[in-house]
Amino acid sequence: MAEIIYTNNHTVGEKNGEIELRAEGSDELIKSLATMAMDFMKGSALQETKTVQITKPERIGDTECDVVAIYDNAGIPSFMHRFRKVTNKELFGGADKTHPAFIIGGEEYDEIFISVYENTMINGKPYSLPFQKPAVNIAMEDFAAACFSKGEGWHCMTAAEWGLLANLSLKNGTLPHGNTNYGKYNADANETGETYGGGKTLTGSGPATWTHNHKPTGVHDLCGNIYEFCRGMRIKDGVLYSARNNDAALPETDLSEDGSGWLELRANGRTVRVSADDDEDVIKITNDSDCEEGYVGDEWQNVIMEADSEQLKELAFYAGEPKTYCGIDSSEGEYILIRGGSWGNGADAGVFNSYLDDARSDSYGFIGGRSAYFKKHSTQGTDTQNAER
Repeated sequence: MAEIIYTNNHTVGEKNGEIELRAEGSDELIKSLATMAMDFMKGSALQETKTVQITKPERIGDTECDVVAIYDNAGIPSFMHRFRKVTNKELFGGADKTHPAFIIGGEEYDEIFISVYENTMINGKPYSLPFQKPAVNIAMEDFAAACFSKGEGWHCMTAAEWGLLANLSLKNGTLPHGNTNYGKYNADANETGETYGGGKTLTGSGPATWTHNHKPTGVHDLCGNIYEFCRGMRIKDGVLYSARNNDAALPETDLSEDGSGWLELRANGRTVRVSADDDEDVIKITNDSDCEEGYVGDEWQNVIMEADSEQLKELAFYAGEPKTYCGIDSSEGEYILIRGGSWGNGADAGVFNSYLDDARSDSYGFIGGRSAYFKKHSTQGTDTQNAER
């Protein structure tokens, strides 16, 4: 049996064979984590998905949100932010239809859950826990497989889900700040997180402005710190592809390089392509089949949007933050989507920051991810309880 240690800091991690828990202050997320960790150490870990209410629902703009802890099939909890179904019209003035993040396997869902924190790894599975070192140096497919291994409904955060978060932040005027200057926010050096390893910050250690809704209970670290995988969007041979709606959340959706789960993005009834002219340093999102093949990175405000597509809006693949960066490789081959930026990107980082220039097999010390969850309609109802606050 591992020993529980309390000190005056706040992290949770495994060290020398012991589980170390350190918590202080009145933050309800930290207090709830302490209770859950104690249960886990006492041998009462759950072997099935269970949802525990952590914060009371509150309204941010037109959106109701709250935080829950969801236990996976290993009996370890993750802190997850609950998002309720919303339409494109409500999000960005689009069509009066449900945003694709809530359509999975052809069925609509009233809610989805996204990790409050960039994920750390425990015994090969990813978890959303505060004051941790986010997992990096892992390839996208390996991270996705680790998320799926947590049980039914668990998955790597998708391009559709990131699109939901980015559009919500823009709509509510709460575009997240973050670790964009080696532990600080580049636009305000008073905004800092707890650093390690030369400039990264521990998950959730920054101020409330580092979340998608500028509340402590929001989704942390979407701007800077590390880039994150967004499963379900790519560029291949200059053509943009996505999974249908949020089907990237399903393990049975074949998103291998030649998989059947990929659909061409369409605008004006035609294929959406990307032209990256590295001689002129110009990116075009276009329906034109005669495109330049190359690599270009530039601010979103300089990207030429010739293809009018609501689907691109749904995925937040547009200049929602004009000075954030868009990097595109339109040459032959497949390149997956990462978003958000890293700890040294300055104003280039942001929730709209988008790069399509990495192979699916790449793994780097500046790329990680976060898990998400939905309760499948075919599953028996989970036990939702109120945790002591």
